[in-house]
Amino acid sequence: MKAQEKVLPTPPPVADHQKKTRARWFVVFMLFVVTALNYADRATLSIAGTDMSNQLGLDSVMMGYVFSAFAWSYVAGQIPGGWLLDRFGSKKVYFWSIFLWSFFTLLQGFIGFFGTAGTAVMILFGLRFLVGLSEAPSFPANSRIVASWFPSHERGTAAATFNSAQYFATVLFAPIMGYITYTFGWEYVFYFMGALGIIIAFTWLKVIHSPKEHPRMNKAELDYIEEGGALINMDQAEAKTEEKKGVNWKNVKQLLSNRMLLGVYLGQYCITTLTYFFLTWFPVYLVEERGMTILEVGFIASLPAICGFFGGILGGLFSDFLLRKGFSLTVARKTPIVLGMLMSMSLVAANYVDAQWVVIFVMALAFFGKGFGALGWAVVSDTSPKEMSGVSGGLFNTFGNIAGITTPIIIGYIIATTGSFNGALVFVGANALVAICSYLFLVGEIKRVELKS
Repeated sequence: MKAQEKVLPTPPPVADHQKKTRARWFVVFMLFVVTALNYADRATLSIAGTDMSNQLGLDSVMMGYVFSAFAWSYVAGQIPGGWLLDRFGSKKVYFWSIFLWSFFTLLQGFIGFFGTAGTAVMILFGLRFLVGLSEAPSFPANSRIVASWFPSHERGTAAATFNSAQYFATVLFAPIMGYITYTFGWEYVFYFMGALGIIIAFTWLKVIHSPKEHPRMNKAELDYIEEGGALINMDQAEAKTEEKKGVNWKNVKQLLSNRMLLGVYLGQYCITTLTYFFLTWFPVYLVEERGMTILEVGFIASLPAICGFFGGILGGLFSDFLLRKGFSLTVARKTPIVLGMLMSMSLVAANYVDAQWVVIFVMALAFFGKGFGALGWAVVSDTSPKEMSGVSGGLFNTFGNIAGITTPIIIGYIIATTGSFNGALVFVGANALVAICSYLFLVGEIKRVELKS
């Protein structure tokens, strides 16, 4: 009997106690890295722009059009880019995207060899156009990868993490690019960023895999993300046939007639207006309106960007916190967006202050709010129909980045007409207000779209 009393119960299988790996967080780290590169390459022209425009003889209207060149092709490439992602998978398409946009960035360093302003502007416009076309699949790919790698209750944090890279790009690269411009000349900004991007492209190809094929992911993590709603089969061969059938204009029309999505698209257009102000005219504003040197701008512009970075991370964490506390997906996503846009409207106050430190504080608050409310890509991951997630993300990014065309041009005309940036700041602040109204009154309940056959 004593021997029987000492018999221990049979332990459960080791697999049940297997500690899940965290490969998904390395994946989102890589998304963060390539997104930081993405935004740094968009901003190269804004850092090099003052010296370049002086050398090439460009006025504010011409610079507005050159700034917008990226967005023309970026917008045009969204739906084709989304289709390529659904057709060939995220890994391969993203590699070619990074490689090509970096190559075209590098070529911009040779613009100075074309003597006349007219010729140089045309070639610069063309290269920026090609950069935009090459970057088109990037954010739909980010959303697609997050949807396949993360359970729903972690998507807000994951999406906010890669989206916050746009601010980290300024924090890290603005001082570097400012120093390079000041020390070596504006051409070397493009040489440096282009070469760095090509290195990162090949790194991406080496380390990124789909969930089922990742060598550092165990079954416990795979089961965890799948049970939480991750679309782990998105890039698998067996899913391709279904995805090909889903990508057609009838389904696109269904997306475009969905009131929730139209509200999200309008909100993203307005939020992206803030993004393109900071990417294009903000450094010029600090130089021309506030009298700073380009070297000072490189460092000072990083301070608001740090706030934007932390705002982006906190917005995602706060959204997922609300979900874990039992709030609906609608409340959890809308609340940070509305609060963030309210804070972003503070940039209009820069029109009424003279002290530089107050201007930087106001812009820092606006940056923080922009980051806190930038949850659009989490909403895309939550709402996209699984059979055409790439196209859905492409549509979202198409509407959003129309602001990349309109914002630089509108601000250029405002400056040319009024001689100051005051009207430009009011224009940007008004867009934040429209974004709030869109999410409060148009979007309604946030839920995954089911396509009708």
